[in-house]
Amino acid sequence: MWRRTYFLLILVRIYFALSPSYLHPDENFQGPEVIAGRVFSYPVHRTWEFTSENPIRSTFPLWLAYGWPMYLLHWLWEGFGYEDVSPSVVYWTLRLLMLTLSIVLEDWAIQELVQSPRARRVAVPLIASSYVTWTFQTHTFSNSLETLLVCWSLVLIRRIVEDKKSSGVLASSILGFLVVVGIFNRITFPAYLLVPAFSLLPHFRRKPFSLIFIVAFGLLFTFVAISVDTSFYTPGEFTFSNVIRHPIITPLNNFLYNSKAENLAQHGLHPRYQHFLVNLPQLLGPAFPLLFFIRQATLTPTLVAALSGVAFLSIFPHQEARFLLPAVPLILSSIQLPRRQFRNIWLASWIIFNLALGVLMGIYHQGGIVPVQMHIAKTNETISNVFWWKTYSPPIWLLNGKNEEITTHDLMGMRGATMLEKITDVLPPCRTRKAPKVDKGSVFLVAPRSAYFLKEREVEDEIALEEAWSYRRHLNLDDMDFGDDGVWKTLGRVVGDRGLVVWRVGRNCWGKEKGA
Repeated sequence: MWRRTYFLLILVRIYFALSPSYLHPDENFQGPEVIAGRVFSYPVHRTWEFTSENPIRSTFPLWLAYGWPMYLLHWLWEGFGYEDVSPSVVYWTLRLLMLTLSIVLEDWAIQELVQSPRARRVAVPLIASSYVTWTFQTHTFSNSLETLLVCWSLVLIRRIVEDKKSSGVLASSILGFLVVVGIFNRITFPAYLLVPAFSLLPHFRRKPFSLIFIVAFGLLFTFVAISVDTSFYTPGEFTFSNVIRHPIITPLNNFLYNSKAENLAQHGLHPRYQHFLVNLPQLLGPAFPLLFFIRQATLTPTLVAALSGVAFLSIFPHQEARFLLPAVPLILSSIQLPRRQFRNIWLASWIIFNLALGVLMGIYHQGGIVPVQMHIAKTNETISNVFWWKTYSPPIWLLNGKNEEITTHDLMGMRGATMLEKITDVLPPCRTRKAPKVDKGSVFLVAPRSAYFLKEREVEDEIALEEAWSYRRHLNLDDMDFGDDGVWKTLGRVVGDRGLVVWRVGRNCWGKEKGA
């Protein structure tokens, strides 16, 4: 029964992987966009993490995760004589890659970490039915890669510890490699391994070669990672002398940047209980209360790794829920379901919670941004400027090279009046005897349909809006003005008028003449 349930949940995971929701700008700007610019020469937007004097993001894990499938696509397209690879093909290929990694590597790791067959029959479907697995793990987040690296590092630690007869050279070598990739991927990675790593100390006393191979492979791939980053960030041809004289050590830069409170304040400061009391319940839902009923006898190494990792990350005042993604499968594989008389109620609440969050985060959350960019990439209309308002930052690498001729303006959530000024600045002036004409291409405004400011009189007097295209499955949760409109009116606006609209913008010359 549990196997049939698991295979059904794989189909659910496939469905969400192929839904174009947009959970956070980092899933594009800290990964695919950077590598796509190098492999396909797409014009891309490189964020400050990659352009500052001391860059804090390593490209080493990005090449390992996204570089090879992009080069493979590039090679296949050339081999079949096609034109350049469309960004949409790359986008969906990477989604399928993350889906495959989730099903193969994450689920395989859980099979190994949960050794009891009875416990495994609970753990595997529980993780497979989590909306975190459906959504975050199928998107191109560094946190999603971190989850896989943490799980497999714990698997290798267990293999090394349980091998009493040999040094576990192969497992030790791979562990050294994974630790380097994990640290260069995210500096939060060691937080989940600090406590589990202590179980290796008795093994190192008996089998010192194990430690030697971990250190040796760790140093080797540290040099490789630093060389890759130095080559990426240093202009001109790569030479090993640059690695020796001017190495770019991105994890060190990242740590130094995040150790300063004034830097973290720019990204938002949170109370130190945020991870435990807000973020974990948000990720685990009905599974969170079960943590308080775990007996000491059932305190598994995976659960210790998860809770110690959350505790270490709680030291830092900037705390986002996705930082805890590696803890989710570790916790779900360790908890015990409620007793039989309460189990059906708990299972019902678990299904409702994950279906609701899955639909919200996996389908509707900023779900129109990627389809709109792909639509703009395919349109034959000449476009000069595209203004994005009240949305996440759009990934411009999806424009298929059109960003060389299109200027993308990310207005984020600025005030409506200021947004209006920005748009009118690029519109051609009114003509007295002839109809307004755009000389250099159309001007588009992309905004949620729930942005009622666009229906106000002052907007209609200033600009003329014509709906060019829309995508219905889009919710903008950042447009919740409960204080001004109240709860029900706000929900009615944001949910009832959901969707992302592409407006063709012109100056309202006729209205001005009439007013004059």
